[in-house]
Amino acid sequence: MTELLTPELLSRLERLELVSRKIFRGRLKGERKSRRKGQSVEFTDFRNYVPGDDLRFIDWNLYARLDRLFLKLFLEEEDLHFYALIDASTSMDFGDPTKLHYAKQLAAALGFIGLCRSDRVRISTLGESSQQAAPTLRGRQQLWRMLEYLDAIEPGENIPLVEGVKRFCVRCPGKGIVVLISDLLDKTGYEAALRLLIAREMDVFVFQVMTEEEWDPPITGDLELVDSEDGDVAEISVSRALLQRYRRTVSAFVEQAKEFCTRRGMTHLLARTDVPVEQFVGNYLRQRGLVR
Repeated sequence: MTELLTPELLSRLERLELVSRKIFRGRLKGERKSRRKGQSVEFTDFRNYVPGDDLRFIDWNLYARLDRLFLKLFLEEEDLHFYALIDASTSMDFGDPTKLHYAKQLAAALGFIGLCRSDRVRISTLGESSQQAAPTLRGRQQLWRMLEYLDAIEPGENIPLVEGVKRFCVRCPGKGIVVLISDLLDKTGYEAALRLLIAREMDVFVFQVMTEEEWDPPITGDLELVDSEDGDVAEISVSRALLQRYRRTVSAFVEQAKEFCTRRGMTHLLARTDVPVEQFVGNYLRQRGLVR
C-alpha cells in the first residue's frame, strides 16, 4: 500500500487552488479572490452611487472633478467549503491499488489544495453517521488530521448511495464544492442520490472510480461470481462474445452516468486507478475547471 501523498506531490499541489463555478458567500476571509465585489484592499472598478450605499466608499476626488457620486468597488477575498464524499462500500475494496485507496488519494490531494488556501475542508464517507461526523478542517497545519482520518477509513459501509448522500446533506448544510468519489455500483441506481446533490445548489463533481480489471477483465472459462456487497451468486461461462458484450455494457454505463451529470450541470469524470493521482489532478481536473 502506497502513502496517500508523497512529498513530491505535496510540493506540486500547494501551487494550485480549487475553483468553483458558482459564487458562494463565505463567513470568513480566505486567500482566494472572489468574483463577487466586496470590501477589501484591492480596487477593481467604479459604479454610480445609489441611495443607501455606504458613504465611506464614495470617491470624493472623483466627485470634486465630475460633480457626480461614484462608489469604489474592491475584490473581496472569500473562503470556500470543500466536501469530499467517499464511497467506502465493499465493492470499492477491489484492485491494486484498490478503488478505495485511490479515492482516498484523490480526496487527500484536493483536501490539501483547499487547506493551503484556507478553505474549509471536510472529508467524509457515505456511511458516516452524525455521531462520528468528520471534523471541518482549515489551514495547512491540519494536513495530518486529514490524513489520519483518511487512513482510518475501511471498506464495508454497504448502504444505498441515496441514503449516504441524504446523510451527507443533513450533516453538511454549507454551500461550496462537493466531490462524490464512487464506483456508482448500486443496484438501486445512482440517479436519486445525484438529484439530492443537485437540489443543494452546490458545485458538484462526480468521480467514477474504476480499475483496469473492471474495464477489461482478464478472465476466461466457467466462473461463479459472488456479489461482494449482498452475496448474490451468478454462474457464467466466459467467452469472447460475452467479454465484448461486457465491455460495451461497461462503456454504456459510464457514458450514461456522464450524460446524466452533464445534463444537470454536474461534472462527471472517469477516474481510472491506473492513472497516477498527480496526472488526474494536474491534467484532467485542470481541464475540467476544478483546479487551477
